[in-house]
Amino acid sequence: MPKREDRGSGHGTDLGDGADSTTQTATLPAAPVSETAEPERENGFRAIFQNRNFLILWTGQLFSQLADKVYLVLMIAIIAARFESPGQTISGWVSAVMIAFTIPAVLFGALAGVFVDRWRKRPVLVWSNLLRGGLVIALPLGIWLTASWGPVLGLPVAFLLLLVVTFLISTLTQFFAPAEQSIIPLIVAEGDLLSANSLYTTTMMASVIVGFAVGEPLLALADRLMLALGVANNGPAILVGLSYMVAGLCLMTMDPGKENLSAAHEDISQFWADIKDGWRYLGEQVQVRVAIIQLVLLSSVFAALAVLAVRLAETIPALKASQFGFLLAAGGLGLGLGAVLVGNFGPRFPRRYLSLWGALGMGVCLIALAWTTQQLWASMAIIATLGLCGAFVGIPMQTLIQEKTPEAMRGKVFGLQNNMVNIALSLPLALASVVEAHLGLANVFVGMGTLVGLGGVVTWYIADTAMRKTQAPG
Repeated sequence: MPKREDRGSGHGTDLGDGADSTTQTATLPAAPVSETAEPERENGFRAIFQNRNFLILWTGQLFSQLADKVYLVLMIAIIAARFESPGQTISGWVSAVMIAFTIPAVLFGALAGVFVDRWRKRPVLVWSNLLRGGLVIALPLGIWLTASWGPVLGLPVAFLLLLVVTFLISTLTQFFAPAEQSIIPLIVAEGDLLSANSLYTTTMMASVIVGFAVGEPLLALADRLMLALGVANNGPAILVGLSYMVAGLCLMTMDPGKENLSAAHEDISQFWADIKDGWRYLGEQVQVRVAIIQLVLLSSVFAALAVLAVRLAETIPALKASQFGFLLAAGGLGLGLGAVLVGNFGPRFPRRYLSLWGALGMGVCLIALAWTTQQLWASMAIIATLGLCGAFVGIPMQTLIQEKTPEAMRGKVFGLQNNMVNIALSLPLALASVVEAHLGLANVFVGMGTLVGLGGVVTWYIADTAMRKTQAPG
């Protein structure tokens, strides 16, 4: 198996800024990766920390992910300061913001992936961050200009502006996410993909914990600093906007090398044909399809856990319901530890076995939670182990998708993956508390654990059978 350079210089011809490849996505073969060749290298994190392009991408990810999480904290702060009335809860306002943030993921996830396949990845990463930063920085001015306007549809115009900006930021994120996932195989050698995805996942989870934990103090500090400079009430927005912009400026210095792009079409109907090409590819590539299913199941489990953690905190005598974040932080810590283990030692094992062990471990942890619903430390330890096992599922499966998907198809595949994950997240978020109210917390954990364990075994068997058939002689 030939190795590519860290810059990804082995990919097609240099297309320049305006040229397009004539690659036809519908007939592209799967990337020539076989698990029988694993592992190619076992350098762990050492190799990716020596990769300049990946370090630039990672730095951009740090600023962009942190801005994403702190942005939601910023929205809550703006709502509390400008729109909350005495004796009124802000939950309705916050729910509207969350809906505005979620709708683009459902509507545009797959379509964004089609465009990402046609465009060079670095400009997508750069402009999606610069535009998000500009929108956030301009938001306080927009709210100030519309503060005295009358209501529209029963809502203040300033709040409607906030919803529009949130919608636009989330839409830009739908382009950023598949471009970021697609560019990793271009700048990282194949043998280092598992380690790169481990660091990527660790950073993503750390941003969730750090962003929500220190978001409010960071915004307060930014407000005080800007106030000292004579700028009132705009510090938090400037901090978040600058974080996006720093990410964009940082990513400008990355050199992904040569790229193979999907053919550009003038006919708008071709966009739907390209999306169908992505679905057709998933239908033909069993291992990629199964990997996405496992990622969807993994996301659904953690979404359900985010809801059930509130009820679990209520049942634990040492916690209040509002302190459910301690339980989720334990899961994030476990996921980060698992990412470190997978990044350093995962290349020694086949991807499909790592995911099988992870799914079975998650099943056991969920069932074990049924017997610790009133014990703080036992519950936190089990949830941390659940996160660790989740890393054994998520990271190898994400790596497998990158390895086996042709370069000119990655945007479509990752766009569809993000689309399916975001749609799947809505179901556990909506139903988890309702099911728990009818069946009880312990029964829900047992049911989830059984489904996760069985799902892991079934998906592993399907992928393993398909892989053996493709490797069979003749």
